[in-house]
Amino acid sequence: MAKDFDRMEDSNRSSNPSIHDVSNPARRVLIGGGLAAGVTGLLAPLAGCATGGGAADSSPLLGFKSVPVSTADTVLVPDGYSVQTLAAWGEPVGLSGETAAFKFDASNSAAEQEAQMGMHHDGIHFLKHPLMPETSNAGLLVMNHEYADDGLLHSDGMATWNAGKVRKAQAAHGVSVIEVENKGGRWDLVRPSPWARRITASTPMAFGGPGAGHALLRTAADARGVRPLGTLNNCGSGITPWGTYLTCEENFIFYFKGPDTPSAHEARWGLRKGDPVGYRWHEHDERFDATKHPNEPNRFGWVVEIDPYNPNSTPVKRTAMGRAAHEGATVATSKGGRAVVYMGEDARFEYIYKFVSRDRIQPGGAAANATLLDHGTLYVARFDADGKGRWLALAHGSGPLTVAAGFADQGEVLIKARQASDLLGATKMDRPEWIDIDRQGWVYCTLTNNSNRGAAGQLAPDAANPRANNTTGHIIRWKDDGDFDGTGFQWNHFVLAGDATLERADAKGNVKGDPFACPDGLWTDARGVLWIQTDMSTSAMGKGDLKNLGHNQMLAADPKSGDIRRFLTGPAGCEITGATATPDGRTMFINIQHPGESPSERSDPAAPRRVSNWPDQRADGRPRSATVVIRKNDGGPIGS
Repeated sequence: MAKDFDRMEDSNRSSNPSIHDVSNPARRVLIGGGLAAGVTGLLAPLAGCATGGGAADSSPLLGFKSVPVSTADTVLVPDGYSVQTLAAWGEPVGLSGETAAFKFDASNSAAEQEAQMGMHHDGIHFLKHPLMPETSNAGLLVMNHEYADDGLLHSDGMATWNAGKVRKAQAAHGVSVIEVENKGGRWDLVRPSPWARRITASTPMAFGGPGAGHALLRTAADARGVRPLGTLNNCGSGITPWGTYLTCEENFIFYFKGPDTPSAHEARWGLRKGDPVGYRWHEHDERFDATKHPNEPNRFGWVVEIDPYNPNSTPVKRTAMGRAAHEGATVATSKGGRAVVYMGEDARFEYIYKFVSRDRIQPGGAAANATLLDHGTLYVARFDADGKGRWLALAHGSGPLTVAAGFADQGEVLIKARQASDLLGATKMDRPEWIDIDRQGWVYCTLTNNSNRGAAGQLAPDAANPRANNTTGHIIRWKDDGDFDGTGFQWNHFVLAGDATLERADAKGNVKGDPFACPDGLWTDARGVLWIQTDMSTSAMGKGDLKNLGHNQMLAADPKSGDIRRFLTGPAGCEITGATATPDGRTMFINIQHPGESPSERSDPAAPRRVSNWPDQRADGRPRSATVVIRKNDGGPIGS
């Protein structure tokens, strides 16, 4: 998920081709016809949501009837399903001795917030219970808290500003680890829990990999460049085969005050003159003033590995995986036993990455793989016009990545991954976000939108995506040659999303499917269902190409049949994000982020009437991000 801040979203001024420059309608896939059905000339323009759609079609995976588009301030699911709210912002996570309840006037202190669920839930994963791994009725939930809305976080919003408010805002960021269990059909937090944990923008961490100790990561407070402080703007996430959690730092740059004249490196990462957009941390926490601490921004933008089973462990920023506006980190295992991590960078005209570990995954969990992600090769994707592509290695001394080009060593290549990708000729993408993998080995990436496509001075659209001002986005997919660690791949478009008026037909002329726009979250469950979540911005929702799509939603796709059905719609102003399930597939957890968000993305604490007061629906309350639990009333697998 990325907010509409131009600082990081439009800093790529390289001349690399866009995905539209290299696509050809002869390779587009009508997914209703199956994985291999290449189709040409079916529609002109080809701009809708291609699905196998709705109740008229059958799918071996999807057994529910699509829910309608909705503008209700609630979570709507199909008949036969139930929804429960769990772990809203401000609920105590279960730390020993910390029991302060959420106060509906937002008067909780910074210290209390440090022991409570953070704001704006995002990526989430369910982990087996440490003591009862065989059960699906108990486990750990670990999730991101992307950002804070200071208008809601403090009783008087930002009418006054002080160090305590900065500390509370920093405490509302980061990651929560909670223990949950099913008690007689209702899920709840276990409090206290020995595994409960809050990781915030102030939590001590470590650097691992080639960047650790690099000159560009050293600061006055950390002269060795090995001990960063905190993580923030944590968006998508991933889980490793050895049981650790990967949280991804996305739009970190707008937390920093920039210099009057940014360097070329700072400008490439979107750091600009003046105060940060919406945040004023630098006024009371000097490390967020890049005019005084120019290396501090370099210490963010990493994939951070956390061991949820060890609350005393130190989170590690894995520099070998590169620095980016990371949206997620999806881990596959190659046939040879190596970890392969796919990552999108959610910004206009940025890139898709893949990391392949040097060493093989070892049995023995986190301890046996403690440095696995510190050694390996980072690649960036180039999509070629013939439907093939290449993974280009970001390796110091290879091709243009030399000392003469401004890369002193491998650490600098990784810290300046954007610049390295520019020089390698990687393909600019339309905001690549979440990535996941289906049961046939296809890797999918949501490209949420790009309103700058075709604008003056920007790259123009072509036959692969005929919309200038691409407000609705699409999903691309590829299959690596031979195995996940291959350096070549075959690619096509899975779906071009669009408004209800832009649906496209199948080969028989039947209009098919449930339309959607701005695909963002992506997750494949154990049965092979591909779950798609949307993030239409509040400022655009209900307008233009989005006028008939209601609130943000979650859809279920059968990758084989092409059937895509709307499964859920969210409350007013929210984003649907993050999805996970118990091992038996009978309980799903998703996150409802920023319900009641205003178009400005900053709330007025004195607002007499809010767009949403979900989930509490209290006149004296405030909307709260929360995890929701979804169950099928007959006890069957979700989506069946």
